[in-house]
Amino acid sequence: MIDLLIVLAFVVYAVVNGLRARQKASENLNEYFLAGQSIEGWRAGFSMAATQFAADTPLLVTGLIATGGIFRLWRLWIYGLAFLLMAFVFAVGWRRSGILTDAELTEIRYSGRGVLPLRVLKAVYYGTVINCVVMAMVLVAAIRIAEVFLPWNAWLPGTLYEPVLAFVQTVGLQLGESVTDLSTTVATTNDLISILVILIFTALYSMTGGLRSVVATDVMQFSLAMVGTFIYGWIVVNEAGGLGGLTERVVDLYGRARASDMLSYGPPELSGEALLPFLTIIGLQWFFQMNADGTGYLAQRSMACKTNRDARVAGVVFAWAQILFRSLIWLLIGVGLLVLYPFSPEEAEMASFAAEREVLFVTGVEELLPPGVRGLMLVGLLAALASTIDTHLNWGASYWSNDIYQRLICRRWMGREATSTELVVAARISNVLILVIALAVMANLESIQTAWFLSLLFGAGMGAVLVLRWLWERINLWSEIAAIATSLITAPLLLWFLGTGKDLEWVRLGTMALTTTVAAVGITFVTPATDEDVLRRFYERVRPLGFWRKTARAFGHSPTAPRRALARRLRAMTLTALSLFFLLIGLGRLLIPPPGASLIWTWGCVLVGLVLIPFWWRDALLRDDLLVARTKEDAERDRDEKSAA
Repeated sequence: MIDLLIVLAFVVYAVVNGLRARQKASENLNEYFLAGQSIEGWRAGFSMAATQFAADTPLLVTGLIATGGIFRLWRLWIYGLAFLLMAFVFAVGWRRSGILTDAELTEIRYSGRGVLPLRVLKAVYYGTVINCVVMAMVLVAAIRIAEVFLPWNAWLPGTLYEPVLAFVQTVGLQLGESVTDLSTTVATTNDLISILVILIFTALYSMTGGLRSVVATDVMQFSLAMVGTFIYGWIVVNEAGGLGGLTERVVDLYGRARASDMLSYGPPELSGEALLPFLTIIGLQWFFQMNADGTGYLAQRSMACKTNRDARVAGVVFAWAQILFRSLIWLLIGVGLLVLYPFSPEEAEMASFAAEREVLFVTGVEELLPPGVRGLMLVGLLAALASTIDTHLNWGASYWSNDIYQRLICRRWMGREATSTELVVAARISNVLILVIALAVMANLESIQTAWFLSLLFGAGMGAVLVLRWLWERINLWSEIAAIATSLITAPLLLWFLGTGKDLEWVRLGTMALTTTVAAVGITFVTPATDEDVLRRFYERVRPLGFWRKTARAFGHSPTAPRRALARRLRAMTLTALSLFFLLIGLGRLLIPPPGASLIWTWGCVLVGLVLIPFWWRDALLRDDLLVARTKEDAERDRDEKSAA
């Protein structure tokens, strides 16, 4: 009963927040999708972290540790570079742009006839295809949690439950394999009810309160999830014999050589030929992705911040919360579960091994946690699902209302301006449509596996051009179109010739990244440059960093000032990343030392991570007026250099 009360308390909190923000959100699209640019940096950072904490993330971490050891987690940790790149280089630009969606950036950055079609194409692709597939994947992963903790067949009276059961039997619906001893039909019925309840609850507050209610719920979700996960980790480690004996228990169960590989932060000795492909993947995937510059809900959170400084702080808070604090807790849980639920070498070779290890995260919650704590952890997991769904609903609806309904239908086709009330209604209707599409995708997920792999490869092809459009004035409309066209041609060919196996993922990723980048950059030099008036308006509004020599000179600015500003930002990003990763390794090795680990090396990592903090802290919190002062100093230095020459 206490578990249920905790869940209901969170539901009431989320719904009340949605209703409280309803009036403000109904004023216009800026209030609905960007909360009137009133979000503090730390709250925006927490909201980003909450969205990234999907219901399936801790399960994935648990499976990665069991199948490849701690070193495999670099596949997730390396994204810290992308998060920090967004924080220091792109977050302020997104906020200064004055747009509602990343698709809208197309019309203020490029010129030419294809600008509007490209904007609409990106709105449909990101807002519907990618958005709904991601939602469907999250919902399918959430089934494992819901089936264990939400036994609707035991809770609901027959008059309510049996009609749903009859519907499932009639249409032959099956939502994945059952992870309990329930029959497939009963398990599917329970899962369907759980998903509908969660979606209705999430839509209720996200549709009414817009981004304000989404962020407020995300902050609470992140806090609950962190507290619940910390208590879960404490109990798991205690059941496994405590921190002091955790490494020894792993050695006793799996042998010293195997334990050394499993607990190593560096490449395992047993990795052999698999090392190069893995390093290639983690070296490329953080940059060559469709969110390389924050495109999507990360950009939306940056645009919703109160000040430019808040936008930068949001990205830094997000990176540290995501990569350091949460990862350390998950490490303890993942390694502790290796001890509490050991496996044999024969079991590790089975095809179902990864899925079985992933579900142990949920099994541990059910078997190890006492009432109350279990309810808190359940709320954390369900809220993690809700925070991902509410973000994708709000983000997806922004494309449909702003880019498709307002820009294409009203302005282009009907030749009129839509009213604020009309646009908010369109946004709320878009939420419902996106929900329906996501449910349809989820029900047929197995039949769109190729489409999912295609979307991943497409993202790998877009990363470079998305970054370059901010940093290089010569990038034009045709550069982005070339990247999209090359991706659409190359991806099916790669899937046809190389298949979808994990062993060739590094070849597919590397080929896609190289091919699309060469095509995008190459086409840039043989197509007309963006209209100078468009570039000047963009420069004046955004004040981009990097290679904007010609445009900067047109404003009387130092031609090298944007490049020097970029160098400072990249320096701050690099120092922050080094500080983050050194602390992650050092603190992780203190908590779970690999067999025979050197304390000098461990404490050295911690010390380096701490010493680096003052060198990037000021840049992360720097006010805009200080940045302007630095730019003036650059201009004066350029004049002095010219005078001396």
